[in-house]
Amino acid sequence: KLRPLSGSEAPRLPQDPAGMRQQLQEELEEVKARLQPYMAEAHELVGWNLEGLRQQLKPYTMDLMEQVALRVQELQEQLRVVGEDTKAQLLGGVDEARALLQELQSRVVNHTGRFREFFHPYAESLVSGIGRHVQELHRRVASHAPASPARLSRCVQVLSRKLTLKAKALHTRIQQNLDQLRDELSRAFAGTGTEEGAGPDPQMLSEEVRQRLQAFRQDTYLQIAAFTRAIDQETEEVQQQLAPPPPGHSAFTPEFQQTDSGKVLSKLQA
Repeated sequence: KLRPLSGSEAPRLPQDPAGMRQQLQEELEEVKARLQPYMAEAHELVGWNLEGLRQQLKPYTMDLMEQVALRVQELQEQLRVVGEDTKAQLLGGVDEARALLQELQSRVVNHTGRFREFFHPYAESLVSGIGRHVQELHRRVASHAPASPARLSRCVQVLSRKLTLKAKALHTRIQQNLDQLRDELSRAFAGTGTEEGAGPDPQMLSEEVRQRLQAFRQDTYLQIAAFTRAIDQETEEVQQQLAPPPPGHSAFTPEFQQTDSGKVLSKLQA
């Protein structure tokens, strides 16, 4: 059985907490320097995938704008009052003018109602597209994100929830715009002037219709554009949340306090 030499003592670690702390910091700096290129590359991949998400959602908003323009044009054609036939009817007498205005009011209600029904599938498609593309994003970046799986999952869930709520809010605002347009056009065709023995001026009525439709289209465009900016802002926020900590940050390079290093040293010497 081996025994320690007479008079010898077990080797002890150096009694220098400051030196040990400095050595650990230097080793951590070396590890950080080696890992930093990989973390930067991983973060770049996350950013690339978030940009891919923005590009995947862009067709939904572009298509929505195109459909708004198309439906406004169709409604304007239905409400045209400067043609020869309609102009003659408006100027022909009270009864004829009132009948035409009532017909135009009916067209307003009918076409704005069809407008509302038409946009329901677009809203559903946008919401389902957000959920699907965000989940695809999660799968693509799961093995690359510098953040922990739990943090990544939480960020993705928050992103999906925020974009879904904003998409539903956009749909609600478009419906409200349509209700306002219907009410304004109905009032325009309420028959003002027919009681005095003559119908409304066709040119003035046509201009009012044009202005109301233009205002609806402009307001709706602005709301769709705001939703598009919200997509950019929310994805940029996620990218920042998933970014690796900057060099020297405590989350990357922990600082060892005097008491901590003393505890470590005493345990190693025990």
